[in-house]
Order: sequence, then C-alpha cells, then structure tokens
Amino acid sequence: MGEYYRLQQILLMVTLGFSAVIFFSVWLAYSLPTALNYLIGACTGVIYLRMLSRSVARLGRQTKGLSSGRLALVALLLLVATQWDQLSLLPVFLGFLTYKAAVIAYMLWTVMPTD
Repeated sequence: MGEYYRLQQILLMVTLGFSAVIFFSVWLAYSLPTALNYLIGACTGVIYLRMLSRSVARLGRQTKGLSSGRLALVALLLLVATQWDQLSLLPVFLGFLTYKAAVIAYMLWTVMPTD
C-alpha cells in the first residue's frame, strides 16, 4: 500500500502543478474571470481525485463497489456552472479534467524509457 500512497501523492502534486500553470496561462491569455472559472473546475477535479483514490484504497477491504458520490460531485459542478450566470461551462469543465491530464502525464512519464 505504500507504493499506492506514493502514487496518490504524485498524482495530487502533478494535478496541482498543472492547475497552477494553466490558471496563470488562462489569466494571461484570456481574463481573470475565465481563469477563476477554470480554477473552480480544477479544485473540484482535485476533490474528485481524492475521493476516487480513497474509494480505490477501500475497494478490497470494506466495500464491494464504487460509490456514486463522485458522480454527484460532477453533476453538481456542471449544474451550478450552467445555472449561474457568472460561471462559464467550458472553463469549469476543462478545469475539472485537469486531473486526467495529470494521470496521462504520469503514465507517459513511467512508460517512456530513461537512458
């Protein structure tokens, strides 16, 4: 389990790093409100990643299936983004997907041979 906990920490740190870099890039390229929309989605993605990692850690010990609380989090995020006039759906959704970019980057980093 120690290796799994290290993986969790690495993915969390990579996600936070990507979020910070993308936040400032969006702020410079577009505007602060768009960057803040992205940041809301990225923070929700970090929460989702933590919920997912805790659920996976418990999978073999306590539960027989995965919880649907994570799905409710995503649905609530998208519902709020579509109903609240100050939020834009696309930056919020892309911010949420930042955790997936971190997972893909980690996968590529571990698969590529190092010489």
